[in-house]
Amino acid sequence: MSHNLELAQKHAWNLARTLMTTVILFKSDDEYGVLPADEIEDAEVTPLFEYDPFAGARSVH
Repeated sequence: MSHNLELAQKHAWNLARTLMTTVILFKSDDEYGVLPADEIEDAEVTPLFEYDPFAGARSVH
């Protein structure tokens, strides 16, 4: 988890390209985190961006 959005975005994009799967950058409380898109089921997180290694990044909200 990170408190820096720009750093979290860079890591999310790198993770998506490394895993070759879609990942979601989310916010939980005051921190940002990244999980594969198929693992986001927790209602306590707020998805912010989706990173698809084939299509790029897009805002979720």
